[in-house]
Amino acid sequence: MEKYQIIPRRFRPKSFSEVAGHEPIVTTLKNALALNRVSQAYLFCGSRGTGKTTLARLFAKALNCTARKEDGEPCNSCRSCDSINEGRSLDIIEIDGASNRGIDDIRQINETVGYASAEGGKKIYIIDEVHMLTKEAFNALLKTLEEPPQNVVFFFATTEPHKVLPTILSRCQRFDLQRLPLKPIRAKLSTICNALELSYEDEALELIATLSDGSLRDAENLLDKLICSGLSPLTAPAAREILGLQPTAFFFSLDEAIGASALKQALTLGNELFDRGTDLTTALNALLDHFRNHLVLLLDGTLAHPEKALYQKHNAQYTKDQCLYILDLLIQWQQSGNSSFLSRAHFEILMTQLIRSRQTTTIDQLVLSLQELEKKIGGAPEPVRKEEEPPPPPKKEEAKKASPPPPQKEELHSSRHDTIMRFAAVELEGTIVNKRS
Repeated sequence: MEKYQIIPRRFRPKSFSEVAGHEPIVTTLKNALALNRVSQAYLFCGSRGTGKTTLARLFAKALNCTARKEDGEPCNSCRSCDSINEGRSLDIIEIDGASNRGIDDIRQINETVGYASAEGGKKIYIIDEVHMLTKEAFNALLKTLEEPPQNVVFFFATTEPHKVLPTILSRCQRFDLQRLPLKPIRAKLSTICNALELSYEDEALELIATLSDGSLRDAENLLDKLICSGLSPLTAPAAREILGLQPTAFFFSLDEAIGASALKQALTLGNELFDRGTDLTTALNALLDHFRNHLVLLLDGTLAHPEKALYQKHNAQYTKDQCLYILDLLIQWQQSGNSSFLSRAHFEILMTQLIRSRQTTTIDQLVLSLQELEKKIGGAPEPVRKEEEPPPPPKKEEAKKASPPPPQKEELHSSRHDTIMRFAAVELEGTIVNKRS
């Protein structure tokens, strides 16, 4: 009986042409082989399942291939290629950086790095999760990494390049592997299904590629799980059921409840989520994707989705502000939610808040309404002035200093004289000239 291998291992690329995506990186590596410009150290960075270790192994195999093709592809038939494909090559040394992270492990590399290769080719060290090495281990590797023997090449792979010391980064050629788009993931899954003679629907592969979040390994593991279920053909509704996802009808029922402001539906929809045993994180991710599709349709007018017709049907009831409000609400639930214990009320409250989103007024809408009301009234109202508080009474010493000096007798007499003279002028109906002035 043939030993079973999981899909990610069974269909791992054996040549550069089988690599999904990363065309610029693959071209650069093949040109380095063709031009004989191979560096002493390479660093592959990227998220999980994007092909970091796969590219390192392919490059190592091509370096040691005795019958390498003109375009840089390994022949996969020579003795070196066979030993690497079977995982028994003595010249390819793979090290797990998470479990061999100390300075003693690096000292062992430094002591053996000068030994000749077993088959006369390159001696290659592949250190996975290199960011897990300690600072002392990194420093112990610096000199060897800068001036290694001519037949030694280092390959590093990491998901967190910011944790690698700058002195290590400066000694490596760095390649950043991006998340894979949906198209190459779908193409790879289709190739696997055809090789396994498995009938499938394109919508099912689209669903798997979307759930993989740019990781080909995750997509292959999901496909392996669905194959074990015995589905034939592989359909999107059956895949949703097996993977524990809500059916698409649930989300469009939620759209109808939001459009009709039917709060009673919150209980029904919340109970459906709870009774299916849906994890809050899974439910929130699915809801985020759903309302993101509505926002994309509002902003762009197009949507690449198998249920595009249903999205267009319910999209008219939403506004951009409402979709943004719902997405903000779901993100807040993600950040504050605790999925370890969830009662039925959690799901009901979530559904209630989503259904009430149509009646919710955002601050931007409120400001816009006030501005329109201002224009109708005919001008902005005067700002309300705050009543000024009376100053505190001055202290006795300050009052004494601030009080004006008493009037002089001369000034007081002069003012009385002037008043009397004016009064007399009025009474005598004449004008009296003040000679004093």
